[in-house]
Amino acid sequence: MSSPGKFSFNLSKFPEGGLIIVIVVLGLLLAIFGGSVQLPKFQTTPAGKRERVFETNAAGQRVPAFETVNKFFNARTIVQIAKDTSFFAIMAVGMTVVIITGGIDLSIGSIYALAAVCGALVLSPYGPSGGGASTVLGILATIGVGTLLGLINGAMITGFKVHPFIITLGTMAIYRGIAFVQSSGQSIGGFPDAFRQFVRWEIIPDLSLVPLIVMILVTIAGGIFLSQSAIGRKVYAVGGNEIAAKYAGIRVGRVKLLAYTISGLVAGIASVLSLGYYGAGSSADGQGYELNVIAATIVGGTSFAGGKGTALGALLGAIILQMISNGLVILNIPQNYSQIVIGLVVIAAVVLDQLNTWATKRRTLARTSSIKKGVIKASDTPVSLKPKTT
Repeated sequence: MSSPGKFSFNLSKFPEGGLIIVIVVLGLLLAIFGGSVQLPKFQTTPAGKRERVFETNAAGQRVPAFETVNKFFNARTIVQIAKDTSFFAIMAVGMTVVIITGGIDLSIGSIYALAAVCGALVLSPYGPSGGGASTVLGILATIGVGTLLGLINGAMITGFKVHPFIITLGTMAIYRGIAFVQSSGQSIGGFPDAFRQFVRWEIIPDLSLVPLIVMILVTIAGGIFLSQSAIGRKVYAVGGNEIAAKYAGIRVGRVKLLAYTISGLVAGIASVLSLGYYGAGSSADGQGYELNVIAATIVGGTSFAGGKGTALGALLGAIILQMISNGLVILNIPQNYSQIVIGLVVIAAVVLDQLNTWATKRRTLARTSSIKKGVIKASDTPVSLKPKTT
């Protein structure tokens, strides 16, 4: 027990604290070594529109005004990181639930694409003049398709008793193929203005609040589901020891089915935000997203062995990966190296997780051995049967 007035911080009680430290350190390094850059100045008119700022030079000419800012610590970079993180972080929360059960979902990028194409096909006929009803219909269709595809994954995994890697590897190709057939390989746009304005609603210039709000709400909901609900504790139990969970009366199949359904649900939610933000959907959407989503989950502390992980960790892992990706640009490193770096980060995270698991087992064995020795020593102590004389 720590003495009164003495500050102590135990990372085992708040494992995400280490991820926050990494984010802070990354930010400081990028701010120090990234240097500065000149960006054009903008101002907001009384009508709410943004326009370039001009100034008069020494020759009396009116020229665009520029300001010198830090490459990392400036509003545009922070806004870009926040926006790009939101799509991956939302899907990473669902992936966390799947991996906690000891599974994997390689089809999440294809679910994202097919849900986006289906949503685009529903929204496009209404055109820019479509109203609120068409927007609600498109949102429900997109989320519904994503949820259905996740349910199909879970049903095949539990019904056929086949490893999730094989099933989701197959559905990854199937779902994207269906998206390609539906869209004929073309991008589908022309959505109602009400839908786009809703998703792109902003208070600060270039910062769309809806994706950020949804990301935070999904993370909170995922955290409550995993840590506070009875079914959430069953998710951890299945991932920790599936056989023991069966003997404890947990319906393992239903838990896994729910996990993959949640994964499809969050992919559908991310697709809605993508449609509204970018204004189009195609079968090429989400290519390679499965790597980034799984990477964010693993970097966030979820164990590939199952039984360990948090929704907040998934969010922080997504932020770290996005900071690394943007950091390559800030440090003038070719963007082609981003996938290499992400792959190395995933390997490092898995290795560290294995080392942590090994160290935890060693400490548990050492503690158990110490207790056993104490019990044996106590049992070997002779007990005096001589009655006490008064």
